[in-house]
Amino acid sequence: MSKSANASGVLRLGLFRRARQSTAGYPRGFWLLFWGMLINSAGVSIYWPFMTIYMRQRLAVPLTTITLLFTVNSLAGMLSSFVAGPAVDRFGRKGAMVLGLTVSGLAIATMSVAGTLRVWAVVMVLNGAFNLLYRVGADAMVADLIEPERRTGAYALLRMVANLGVAIGPSVGGFVAARSYALAFCIAAGAQVLFALLILLFMGETMPQRNDVLDQPRGDGGYARLLRDRPFLTFCGVYVLAAMAYSLVMVLLPVYAKENFRVSERQSGFIMATNATMVVLFQYGITQVVRRHHHAPVLAVGALFYALGVGSVAWGWSFPTFVASMAVLTIGEMILVPTSTTLTANLAPPDMRGRYMSVFNLTWWVGFGLGPVMGGLLNDRVAPVAIWYGGMAMALAGALGFAALGRWLPDARPRSGQPSTS
Repeated sequence: MSKSANASGVLRLGLFRRARQSTAGYPRGFWLLFWGMLINSAGVSIYWPFMTIYMRQRLAVPLTTITLLFTVNSLAGMLSSFVAGPAVDRFGRKGAMVLGLTVSGLAIATMSVAGTLRVWAVVMVLNGAFNLLYRVGADAMVADLIEPERRTGAYALLRMVANLGVAIGPSVGGFVAARSYALAFCIAAGAQVLFALLILLFMGETMPQRNDVLDQPRGDGGYARLLRDRPFLTFCGVYVLAAMAYSLVMVLLPVYAKENFRVSERQSGFIMATNATMVVLFQYGITQVVRRHHHAPVLAVGALFYALGVGSVAWGWSFPTFVASMAVLTIGEMILVPTSTTLTANLAPPDMRGRYMSVFNLTWWVGFGLGPVMGGLLNDRVAPVAIWYGGMAMALAGALGFAALGRWLPDARPRSGQPSTS
């Protein structure tokens, strides 16, 4: 016991020291964002995994109609992405975050009493558009607060704490939703408004004030050069297929499991929490392994895990089997997400990184806009189990596309002596 205990203690002490060293000197504003994001992500995830169940019961309409509301939400986010960046740069990060969180919180609160499709469409538009405004403001604020050589660690830390909130939220939300959906929506709305108040009262504006920083010429200010980058655009198109497959599990699994196998909201909450918990625990280690390899085959492997995770839902019949499917899907997510983000950064010219990242992020919105609708159509017109076979086909097509991209994509692994962008 003594040797193993001592070794374990030394390991924990070493990890603790490394964590303290990597975060030493982060300003107070960053830590306000850190704790605020934990509150916000936990609050939002209290209701989000159970929305399809609630909307199905509240509106009594076909699942295809329900999924169209998620498409409306995604379209609002897509359109907002073209406006959010310039707005944040012109009017400031703090105001954008406060406005985004407040309006999004009010939209969530309205969901607890919305009883018609028209009202639901309005609140889904508001939630999608203004939630993105908050996210863009937060990303820009981190860049303002943290020096360039330490930003990767800062963004990684925020991603981990956000996933910790997602791990907590559904577990609590399952108990809350089983008793009162209205209470779940109110808690989520309260968390967003609380975060907005913390920013309003305790966070200073971080936007650079010098006009020469914000207005310096950058050459082509549009997307013409990006639209001529065929490898990148092809990569984005393939990534949409993977995002569509992923969205099926995140949006439709709770309602599928309840309606067909009587899996309760409480159990669905734990299924969703499995995803975030695995990201918190294993993301760093997996990233250190996959960063050593060429991006194209890594992306293909990640999409294969998506295919197995989504397809295996069709073979499941109980809470443990759906947890297993989520675990497999999450392995694919931990492979795909950091690799694809790094590839985007490596393909982008230095003066166009923002536009490349913007287009890459659009793939996620497109995937979540199209995937659930296609899943709803398969559910209503073929059979519920067809959702997962369709998703498996999407992910397999994505894997083939990523493998074929190996001829076009550069080997962007970090060289010896060069820092990793992972």
